[in-house]
Amino acid sequence: MKTTQRIVGVYIVTGFIESGKTTLIHSMLKDEGFSRGEKTLIISCEEGIEEYDEALLKKGNCTLVSWDDRDQWTEDSLRRLDAQVKPERVIIEYNNMWTIDYMAKVEMPALWRVVQVITMVDATTFENYMNNVRQILTDPMKEADLVLFNRCTEDMPKSQWRRSIRALNQNTNILFENNDGSSEDGIADEDLPYDMKAEIIDISDDQLGIFYIDSLDHPERYDGKTVRFVGQPFQENSIPQGYYYFGRLAMTCCANDIQQMGWVTQGSLKPSTRHFYRLTAKCNKMKGGDGREILTFSEKSVEPAARPREKYITFN
Repeated sequence: MKTTQRIVGVYIVTGFIESGKTTLIHSMLKDEGFSRGEKTLIISCEEGIEEYDEALLKKGNCTLVSWDDRDQWTEDSLRRLDAQVKPERVIIEYNNMWTIDYMAKVEMPALWRVVQVITMVDATTFENYMNNVRQILTDPMKEADLVLFNRCTEDMPKSQWRRSIRALNQNTNILFENNDGSSEDGIADEDLPYDMKAEIIDISDDQLGIFYIDSLDHPERYDGKTVRFVGQPFQENSIPQGYYYFGRLAMTCCANDIQQMGWVTQGSLKPSTRHFYRLTAKCNKMKGGDGREILTFSEKSVEPAARPREKYITFN
């Protein structure tokens, strides 16, 4: 009977020395949702000040290999490690100074598949590195699924930095971690694809997913403003009389995960699964049942609209 070979997921954490790579990997290993006892090979490609917690490595079923010379990063070395450790998962802590191009030239073992690339950035040194070693700093960002700035303070130009990263990689996620333990996306009004200064903010079908996520994260940004977009009034039993749930069906991850995406709206529309409407509504920031701030709408005007070209909203 033929045995199916299992794909080994590879997580690459890049960044300059002392950018927080080891600290992030510690957090990954402490996360019960991530660390499920899989045999993990950690390849640390530098000697930083932050050392790995031996007890955490043991608890997480991890084997740590440290390389302090770029010449150690070879196809033969990786294949030997794969044969010796037989990992179910690989985490690579990779120093930017070794360059991402050098890493890419070395072929990984046949069953290894890169599933996520994270680039760590020390916010206190970001502008200095951008001015002096821009290419070495930014090359990994072009491949990153997540660019994570840490050691951020309130006065830092996060929106400006976000735009510079977006110019390099339109698809990456960007997160700023502040010294007080909070985190934010750094999105400012000028980063959004619709005109936040318009008397009526027109939101097109392809922008609706962005609007939905941003309204969840920043309801205060829209409080008192007027928006206009096409959607449907949905049935929602928990909503009181005189209100309805207005939005679109959304594909959150795959074809089998379709959900209603929308906002509680005060008005006169009746639920309909067939008809679409162009709603113009005033935005109101309110306290939700769980105490969190949410965005709701007050209907200003409604008119029939054509069925959108795309059946579902996505978040890509």
